[in-house]
Amino acid sequence: MLSRLRGVMTTLFNPLARVLLRMGVSPDAVTVFGTIGVLVTALWAFPTGHLAVGAIVIALFAFLDSLDGTMARLAGRSGPWGAFLDSTLDRLADAAIFCGLAGYFLLQTDGAVRRFGTIVALTCLVLGSMVSYARARAEGLGMTANVGIAERGERLVVSLVAAGVVGFGLPVWVLLALLSLLAAASLVTVLQRMATVRTQALAARAVSPSAPSEA
Repeated sequence: MLSRLRGVMTTLFNPLARVLLRMGVSPDAVTVFGTIGVLVTALWAFPTGHLAVGAIVIALFAFLDSLDGTMARLAGRSGPWGAFLDSTLDRLADAAIFCGLAGYFLLQTDGAVRRFGTIVALTCLVLGSMVSYARARAEGLGMTANVGIAERGERLVVSLVAAGVVGFGLPVWVLLALLSLLAAASLVTVLQRMATVRTQALAARAVSPSAPSEA
């Protein structure tokens, strides 16, 4: 579903992408601008209790992920640097979102919700980073780990929808519950990727028994 939505957004962004390119705006500039927008919004709106505003604005900035890719494709600038920049800044944006949600629990709630909410938000941050690292490390070793039930798109949608609905009036335990489920799904995804890479590594060793083991 998310890949289909991304394809629709790419089509819709074509006219805007062409306009920006004619104005001399580079895809990298759009990537950086979108990340800064997410950082500022997440680290201000969430800790100050503006969950609905933060979720909506961050979602709008997140769509720039499709816009910069569309611009790079139209300009013929797609390449390793753009992919590296986009992936690196995605990690920074994700960290800001969950740090902002941790700040919300820490500053806007109290009691058990404050304690557990802060822990769960930071757990989502750590496990989300592990999901991304597992895939990157596997690809660095010549394998693939593009599996799992909680990839970046799913994590982004769940966290922003959860923040948004609580911002519009649902009780805070809804946010706590959905983030807890997201943390569990992220852990499952890490384990799925580890199992996938192990299977590939064992298959490669069976083909080349003399190959050195991984460090």
